[in-house]
Amino acid sequence: MKQYLPKIIGFSINLISYFSSSRAAKIAIYIFSKPRKGKLKEEEINYLKSAIEKDIIYNDFTLKTYHWKGNKETVLLAHGWESNSFRWKDLIEILRNLDYTVIALDAPAHGNSGSKTFNALLYSECINVTLKQFKVDTIIGHSVGGTASAIALDSNNKLSIKKLISLGAPSNFIGLVKSYNSMMGFNKNVIKAINTYYLKHFGYLPEYFTVANFSKNIQAKGLIIHDKKDRIIPYRDALEIKKHYQNAELIKTMGFGHGLKSDKVYNHIIEFLNT
Repeated sequence: MKQYLPKIIGFSINLISYFSSSRAAKIAIYIFSKPRKGKLKEEEINYLKSAIEKDIIYNDFTLKTYHWKGNKETVLLAHGWESNSFRWKDLIEILRNLDYTVIALDAPAHGNSGSKTFNALLYSECINVTLKQFKVDTIIGHSVGGTASAIALDSNNKLSIKKLISLGAPSNFIGLVKSYNSMMGFNKNVIKAINTYYLKHFGYLPEYFTVANFSKNIQAKGLIIHDKKDRIIPYRDALEIKKHYQNAELIKTMGFGHGLKSDKVYNHIIEFLNT
């Protein structure tokens, strides 16, 4: 039954579109922007208590950040969709043992951060706000956290970020939208209304948000790590990012999937930080 639920919901939204396409689009985008998971469990809460917690107010909601002080450069960690700062635990421990200062943030509608909905643009704004609170040298972003980090740096090239590490990140937004539309079985009325919604609220159609447009102003040295067998974000996205992000190195891995939680990946990260 669970596998049919998206199509059932999509069918209902399609029916609504015949009476009000704008209403149908709002419902569709709300579902698309509402994480089903990513809230913290007790074990995760207890671990994150080892950090200095700081709340940042943005757009009438609280953005939760975690701070572990060290004597070396500061690294900001931005997790992906339906995750939270705890996903970085292994890397946090490695960085702390090497005396790096570590900052992690829970994305909007994830972890202990507020907001009812999430999108990459809102996330990029939250990353920008966090960068103004802390002096950060390197950003590491996983999945959409990598995309949001790139958008943040592109929109504010005055930031003195030296390095950007992108793990399993999508190269564009339209691919995610198309996958969602297909999964839900939306008709042409809904798809057209969704495009109209994005144009009205974000100033651009979904296809505008590509690596070609949001990497042109990034001056930070880049590292792209992507698994060849990533079933969530195809490896071709990494090739597309590398094509437009000239000042970046691409490392292909095998067998670590989309999560990229591996000592081998962490070694690549540390090696890059030390260069």
